[in-house]
Amino acid sequence: MRLLRRLAIARLHARLPTWVRVVVAAAAVVLGVVIVIRPTTALDVLAWLIGGGMALTGLLELTGREGETHRPRWRTATGVAWLLGGAIVLLAPGLTVRVVAVVVGVLLLAGGILGVVAAFGRGRTWDARIADVAFGASGVIFGSLALFWPDITLLVVAVVFGARLVMSGVVDLWTRLRRRRDDRVVERAGEAGRPRRRWGRTVVAIASVALAVTTTIVTTPLREGSTVVDDFYAAPRDLPDEPGRLVRAEPFTGGIPASAQGWRILYTTTGVDGRVRVASAIVAVPREGDGQWPVIDWNHGTTGFAAHCAPSLQPRGLWAGAFYMLPRAIKEGWAVVGTDYIGLGTEGPHPYLMGLPSAHASLDAVRAARELEEADLGARTVVWGHSQGGAAALWAGAVAREYAPDVWVRGVAALAPASDPAALVQGISSVTGGSIFASYAFASFSAIYPEIEYRDYVRPGAETVLRQMSERCLSDPTIVLSVAAALGMSRDPALFSRSPASGVLGRHLRENTAPLRSTAPVLLAHGGADSIIPVQTQADFVDRMCAAGQDVDFRTYAGYEHAGVVERPSPLIDELFDWTRDRFAGIPVAEGCTTTER
Repeated sequence: MRLLRRLAIARLHARLPTWVRVVVAAAAVVLGVVIVIRPTTALDVLAWLIGGGMALTGLLELTGREGETHRPRWRTATGVAWLLGGAIVLLAPGLTVRVVAVVVGVLLLAGGILGVVAAFGRGRTWDARIADVAFGASGVIFGSLALFWPDITLLVVAVVFGARLVMSGVVDLWTRLRRRRDDRVVERAGEAGRPRRRWGRTVVAIASVALAVTTTIVTTPLREGSTVVDDFYAAPRDLPDEPGRLVRAEPFTGGIPASAQGWRILYTTTGVDGRVRVASAIVAVPREGDGQWPVIDWNHGTTGFAAHCAPSLQPRGLWAGAFYMLPRAIKEGWAVVGTDYIGLGTEGPHPYLMGLPSAHASLDAVRAARELEEADLGARTVVWGHSQGGAAALWAGAVAREYAPDVWVRGVAALAPASDPAALVQGISSVTGGSIFASYAFASFSAIYPEIEYRDYVRPGAETVLRQMSERCLSDPTIVLSVAAALGMSRDPALFSRSPASGVLGRHLRENTAPLRSTAPVLLAHGGADSIIPVQTQADFVDRMCAAGQDVDFRTYAGYEHAGVVERPSPLIDELFDWTRDRFAGIPVAEGCTTTER
């Protein structure tokens, strides 16, 4: 501390003219406002803004406070620490937002504790004590959030730090201008000055505490809203050694209409490594009728990568994976079997965008569901799938005859399928929110193929954010944080430091391009306004299928987005049911490839 007292920087508050202090305070206000209103700016720019804000915070600490006749040593120390922290953030390339949040959190926490302690020193007026305690308490709360709540990193470094910077600047600016006016009054009156109580700083300090408490209350549900994987999904010790066997089943009501009865099942399937694994699924059948129901083998769209993202764990069940047509399917007299895939619910990792294990899980779910006597499933099966599941449906149609000849696949309906994973991941970073899907892909491929590492493809500043994104499901309340981060990364010059279509990752992505031939008729439908998978990308894939000799009924729907194409009032829904009804009836499809624009 003696060294700090001797440093010239420790006596800035006594040497700097008032106008310089006013400029520093005004700059803090302006920069804080920029950070608050643009919390989703590019990650690299955000780090620069935070670094500059930290430096200004240090200058505010070092240029003195209202009524100080001497420089508290702890304030000098925290001011220097803020300056050093700001210098590190500004000068060290490639720092992640998480590292920045930790630095900010430590400084806020330490400064807050010291501020509370100093409030009870001698010679302090009551308004100054209250203000110091309030500012200190808010620093402790904000610092704790930054350090111990990693899911709200962006919120802490942007909104929270920016708001606190604004408050500090406003207080300092108000103090300078008010003190200057008071000095003039004293000069004219010839009165000796005595400590004055000025409640403006106190009001702002109390507002800072209110913001801290509100932030804590608002973000608490984000931490508590995720579903929990229960014991149903645990594999037993005496696991059957062949795929497609039913392990256990129990009644399931999530999203099941009153006209149907449902179960969730655990069954065996084949994993990426060729070994027997377990997966889970939802089964729904009509309550009334003659049984032997034709089967819709449903492959859900993206729900996430983490285990708790399984549709069978969600309150609305199949709805979570974009199957909005269950009541109508039941009314048609059809059964629905919807796999969760490996790693969603069951032990992972989940093979996101990986064709063979997804197809195996799809076909094995139907085989296992047939062992459920109460369901009374028939032999005829049509495979449906959307997005991630659309690609799985194409894979299932390609391998069904060889892998599961006992599953009689009469048709494959691939709806906005992720048929070309390499093209999808390559272009996804340019789509608003697309980095969320990229996070699932990187988490999956890097977990299953150890030779794939984030650092080989992702910019250092984005790696931590991508990893955090991959832990959230699309149905989690915390997905709003992923959306905020995705908006920020959409402004970055590049999410990737290297093309994901190159190297070992590119090779594995291309290995999972959907097959060009199917053992059953194919309906491939796509929204004309799809921003996740551009319609031209799908058209190019269809051209390759046709060139390989596959008959494809390709239909596009103008104005419909990626998810909207499978929701009302999309004309695809009626056409899908008509097409499926014909497949169950055994009506032949027209030969060749057709393209229809709706």
